[in-house]
Amino acid sequence: MKPKISEIEIEPIRPRGGLVAFASFVLDDYLYCSAVGIMTCPDGSHRLCFPTRKIGNRKIDIFHPISKIAGEAITRAVLEKYDNVVKGSYGRHGYPQY
Repeated sequence: MKPKISEIEIEPIRPRGGLVAFASFVLDDYLYCSAVGIMTCPDGSHRLCFPTRKIGNRKIDIFHPISKIAGEAITRAVLEKYDNVVKGSYGRHGYPQY
């Protein structure tokens, strides 16, 4: 069963180290997920980075998709919304004009 991704919000930021925006969304009407980074890849495409926390020398995942179907559905929905936001009111370079 394909997960339902809704209430997607995109917050573009001034690009820094490949990070261009943060996203939040609701998964299957039950779980709110936030602080998902949108990163630019060297080829110009984008990918998602799910939040982690560093405790000592270890990185702990806060949350992330555990199936390929869920990962692809989340990525597709979030990046589609990101593309709409950047092409809309955020100028030709894809981030707010400061």
